[in-house]
Amino acid sequence: MTAFVDGLLNVSPLVAYIAVFCLVFAEDALFVGFVIPGETAAVLGGVVASRGEVQLAGMMIVAVLAAVLGDTVGYEVGKHLGSRFSRSRALSRHQKQMTKAEDFLQRKGGWAVFLGRFIAFFRAVMPALAGTSRMPYRRFLVFNAAGALVWGAGFVLLGYLAGNSYEAVAKAAGRDIAVVIAVLAVAGLIAWHFGSRRQRQRAARQPER
Repeated sequence: MTAFVDGLLNVSPLVAYIAVFCLVFAEDALFVGFVIPGETAAVLGGVVASRGEVQLAGMMIVAVLAAVLGDTVGYEVGKHLGSRFSRSRALSRHQKQMTKAEDFLQRKGGWAVFLGRFIAFFRAVMPALAGTSRMPYRRFLVFNAAGALVWGAGFVLLGYLAGNSYEAVAKAAGRDIAVVIAVLAVAGLIAWHFGSRRQRQRAARQPER
């Protein structure tokens, strides 16, 4: 892992973009997140941006786009494989976690897709489980895109601000920091929801006046 980190931090800008995209994409589409968590790649992408070798906004776009596309592929995998996905040999060692993920999806629906983005194992399997459960793709896409935006931009920015302290950040990224980002994201969505509802109520009262 150390060699991988050092290599990613010392490549050309184009290769850095491609590497981050492929790692984030593959985590959800090909389930390699069990080996290299996607948030580690996103954080390292931010570190590369902090050194001036790539654009911060460009790296954020790459991370978010890769997350959305990776989840979409994962969704299609689950949709076409159905229950065979959860019984696959690759997941045979994670049945307890799979049961938790399936229960979480049943209880939370689309919100499980959003919040699952911030939990390493859920992030790798939730899109496929959503496809298996036949969640409407439009509903999946809304929560998928929202989670990818907050997650991708958040962790790239985290790496950018951390700079050379990326090792400590990368270790904590899958735990406490992910929880904080998720809580802030949910709080922001709730505030936006109530703000929008108040605006609609005000607009509805104006004709009466």
